[in-house]
Amino acid sequence: MQLRNSPERYGAIPKILHWAVVAFVLVSWTLGTFDDALPRGSARDSGLYVHMYAGLAVIILVTLRLLWRIGDPPPLPERTVLGAWLGHAALWAHYAMYALLIAAPVAGILLRFAGGEALPVFGLFDIASPWSADRAFKHTLEEVHEFLANALVILAGLHAAAAVFHHWVLRDGTLRRMLPGPTR
Repeated sequence: MQLRNSPERYGAIPKILHWAVVAFVLVSWTLGTFDDALPRGSARDSGLYVHMYAGLAVIILVTLRLLWRIGDPPPLPERTVLGAWLGHAALWAHYAMYALLIAAPVAGILLRFAGGEALPVFGLFDIASPWSADRAFKHTLEEVHEFLANALVILAGLHAAAAVFHHWVLRDGTLRRMLPGPTR
């Protein structure tokens, strides 16, 4: 098993980090978007805690992914008939996605603090809110958090659509390089 990237494909570590982030983003976004569908009480409270823990996991995993990327650069982009501009667009989309992967959970943490509530960290300890509750600030942060989370999911959807476009239309190995398992 190849742990590190090669010039042609991604290694196991970047693949695991990529797909773990995908899973935690989907869990967190789904629970954050459809939390009203959960019955009031323990089910909704549990959904909120899973939502927060998934968001914290995203921050941790993205940080690990960025640190890993410093010492293990990604494979070279596939050549396409669309030219170099496609590679530049993909690079900027990745920058935007990394920014949103950090900004959305951080806005969620600030939202929690704006309500004057402590942030539970995986049930191990709590981080106390640095300020007292502010309803107006909390409402503003709620809107920002929701906007960033939705922007992230939309951009991730476009990212996935681009991978499928590479696979089915351009017929290159871009998608296969990041799929779990050995690259064919």
